[in-house]
Amino acid sequence: MSYTGPDFDPPPQRRSRRGPLTVALAALVCGGLLGWGVYAATGGTDDKGEEAGGSPSAPPRTPSPAVSSPASAGSASPSGEGVEPPASRTPSAPAAAGPLKGKVVVIDPGHNPTNVRHTAEINRQVDVGTHRKECDTTGTSTNDGYAEAEFTLDVAHRMRALLEQQGATVKLTQDRDRPYGPCVDERARIGNAAKADAVVSIHADGSGAGNRGFHVILPGSVNEGEADTRAIVGPSRALGERIAGNFVRVTGTAPSNYIGGGTGLVTRKDLGGLNLSTVPKVFIECGNMRDSKDAALLTSGAWRQKAAQGISEGIVSFLRG
Repeated sequence: MSYTGPDFDPPPQRRSRRGPLTVALAALVCGGLLGWGVYAATGGTDDKGEEAGGSPSAPPRTPSPAVSSPASAGSASPSGEGVEPPASRTPSAPAAAGPLKGKVVVIDPGHNPTNVRHTAEINRQVDVGTHRKECDTTGTSTNDGYAEAEFTLDVAHRMRALLEQQGATVKLTQDRDRPYGPCVDERARIGNAAKADAVVSIHADGSGAGNRGFHVILPGSVNEGEADTRAIVGPSRALGERIAGNFVRVTGTAPSNYIGGGTGLVTRKDLGGLNLSTVPKVFIECGNMRDSKDAALLTSGAWRQKAAQGISEGIVSFLRG
């Protein structure tokens, strides 16, 4: 998620020193392993319509048409392998029996692949509680043109399959089934209306080359206008910590070296998708699309499957306590 439109100033970037990064990695991995221990012992297998990443990026190129299905983990890629037709599944399939039976998870794939054809609509201002900002943005892309919106939808599909196997009811805020959006305020309301036990917004950053790694964005305490996050700050942090730990463990990816001080966790008060949420919610920036090394991961179907697994296992760990 890059800073290309929404009305807020980006947080200062900084490279963490080796010491804090090493400590943070150890803490995250330990947290992930703790969550995994609980998960395995009980029978288990974790808006960027708002730009929340590190620095400005060039406009995205025309998005790739490929959307990979969860079953094609090893072959899915922006080149078109493992293509899944749009909206190929019923959005709210009956939940299977499993440890998450009765739990509702909302996955918010950042942006929409067709936003690029509806710039007037996504540029209109909406009320996000504390201020007004653009309805949505197009997102960023790799230097080779693989769109963030394609990445987020692919990871969301993979997560949906994994979580439904555990018995969860899974809802997506969009599945390429609408011409644009939804807007950032509606994304929050979808999770609220579903009375979701957890909501995760999937993104990839558009920062500068050399900036690498993932970070999870947590809601800060906000009580202004229609925004009141005080009740969800604690559980959202717990959700984010579980996701970060499992993401490190499953993907082997280090926390961001340019934001978050090496912890992989960033608190924000300027994102409508978080500010308007009344249920536990976090964003995750899975990597930086503008760095060639991170881009190689983000465009790999095998790595995207690991990312989906890490996030899903974090969600499962959080929901099972």
